Amino acid sequence: MSEGLSEGTAIRRNILPAFERFPESVGLVPLSGGLINDTYRVEGESAPWVLQRLNPEVFPDPSGIMANLRHLLDHASGERPNVSGMTLPSIRPTLAGDDFWVDAAGVFWRGLALIPDARNLRAIRQRQEALEVGRALGWFHQMTESLTCDALKDILPGFHETPRYLALWDQSLQARQAEFSIDDAHLEFIAERRVAAGGLEAARRGGLLKSRVMHGDPKLDNVLFSQSEIRAISLIDLDTVKPGLIHYDLGDCFRSCCNVAGEGGNALVRFDVDIFESVLTGYLQEASSSMTLADRDHIYTATWLLPYELGTRFLTDHVKGDLYFKVRRAGENLERASRQFDLVRDIERQQERLEEAIEAAWARV
Repeated sequence: MSEGLSEGTAIRRNILPAFERFPESVGLVPLSGGLINDTYRVEGESAPWVLQRLNPEVFPDPSGIMANLRHLLDHASGERPNVSGMTLPSIRPTLAGDDFWVDAAGVFWRGLALIPDARNLRAIRQRQEALEVGRALGWFHQMTESLTCDALKDILPGFHETPRYLALWDQSLQARQAEFSIDDAHLEFIAERRVAAGGLEAARRGGLLKSRVMHGDPKLDNVLFSQSEIRAISLIDLDTVKPGLIHYDLGDCFRSCCNVAGEGGNALVRFDVDIFESVLTGYLQEASSSMTLADRDHIYTATWLLPYELGTRFLTDHVKGDLYFKVRRAGENLERASRQFDLVRDIERQQERLEEAIEAAWARV
């Protein structure tokens, strides 16, 4: 941004001319909620659209992200008739017809279509909502089942691979421990589950689980619902689409949807098994034909592993000085880590019920 200019003025003057013919007259509204990128709603000559600046610290290969997105959109448009009613956000090109634009400072900007008449859910309040979230993710995995992993760039090597995050945790702790006070309980929590945390990657190496196309961030915020009915209509935030294990998507979706306290706040953390079973049921309604018995047998592992992994990542970022996730105050990443670890504990406490719920959902398909 240009020094001395307000955020909106700087974007209108320096960024929007690449996308809009009359940038000075557009409406520009920051959209909050994301922990990584800067996002704005733009109301210009045509339908409202989304302008986004990709965080270079997180996404070092933004052109690869856009190549993956273009490939994914082309694949989705060529698939069998879409009876599910789901859609993906399309690319809004620059005035020059390009899929993205790089400003004078080397910052990467892109435009995306805004899904019309859509809404987010702050939390799941009824069974039909949970079914629809699961159906949305199942649709995505089923739609991409025929898209080979070789067609996509691995824009985030090692993403969601927990042993890698544990190695980064070890490195950061060794380098910065004298500067940060970490509760012994957090250290013990991570250590006690370290061996089990390699379970999904061990299953992949052993051939039990195979790499497929994964969304990478299927949290509740990224499932859009119709304004007029309880129906999922889109799965957004496709920056992390890459080859990987679908179990990472499943675990992250459960982590986001089934924590009744939500992602933030001070409410008691609790993992809702009924929501879990409904999300999984909706998922299997769409994607059961591509699931194996080995896939089923690793669903519980994915369920506790993803909050464990995210908690470890939050804690690592706290120790490193909050370089990855956006924070509003010092210590916020430490609080986030504590909430994720509390969620893991509640999942472990209910392991038997969760395994019964997996069997029940599987029996319905």
